[in-house]
Amino acid sequence: GILALAAASGTAQAATNSEPTIAEQAVALRPGQYVWDTKSPSNGPVFLTIDLTTQRATLYRDGVLVAASSISTGSEGRETPTGVFTILEKQVMHRSSTYDNAPMPYMQRLTWKGVAMHAGDLPGYAASHGCIRFPTEFAKKLYAVTEIGTPVMITDQAKIAERERRAAEFQSANDEYVRAKVEQQVAANRALIEFNRAKAAHEKLLRQREAEMQKYKAAIASR
Repeated sequence: GILALAAASGTAQAATNSEPTIAEQAVALRPGQYVWDTKSPSNGPVFLTIDLTTQRATLYRDGVLVAASSISTGSEGRETPTGVFTILEKQVMHRSSTYDNAPMPYMQRLTWKGVAMHAGDLPGYAASHGCIRFPTEFAKKLYAVTEIGTPVMITDQAKIAERERRAAEFQSANDEYVRAKVEQQVAANRALIEFNRAKAAHEKLLRQREAEMQKYKAAIASR
């Protein structure tokens, strides 16, 4: 619902403003870049989305898309988990207790098992140990508008598309199976009708022959 409202809002903004929308600018972001609408609402609930496929983060406030950023998420074998999370902890300067005391500026924890959002290196592809890295200035701005409990939705459009493709294939195969079963049943019903018709005709013929035989026997007996 939030995303649908945001899309409708973005369409309305595009119709009244000749400048590129945040959504349009987000598509063109390069590694290390971000965009933030300074005229966006300053109040209202905040909602952040992370797309592992596009390596983009989008921030909504009161249902309006207000910012977007390039990101770097978990590399192969250390993938960032998908799902809906909430911010559990925040620290302006945090150091990893797992990865050699590595600095994690503007850290916002999503799980207690090592997944967090923070400022970091952005090579243009997924390269972290599972965390979500942001440009430093974006991480700083984001840190200022979130709070403990702010929802964060992490999705993978490639996986979603693959699931949808498989679901469509399954549905198509199921529809074909149902159609074939219906055709088989129709054919079976037609064959049964023909069999019953032939059987009735055969039984009628037997009765006629039996009647003729009785007449013949009666004629012989009367001589």
